[in-house]
Amino acid sequence: MGRIIKLLFLLLLLGFAGLTGYAFLADLGPDQDLVTKPAVLDAN
Repeated sequence: MGRIIKLLFLLLLLGFAGLTGYAFLADLGPDQDLVTKPAVLDAN
């Protein structure tokens, strides 16, 4: 029974560490570039 509790505690600790790492690394946003495209308007 003690081994199961230790295993669950270890899994909980690893899960918490993984979630913390994901929270820090997942905050990275994509690089943004300004894209301009001319529009041809028919004024007739």
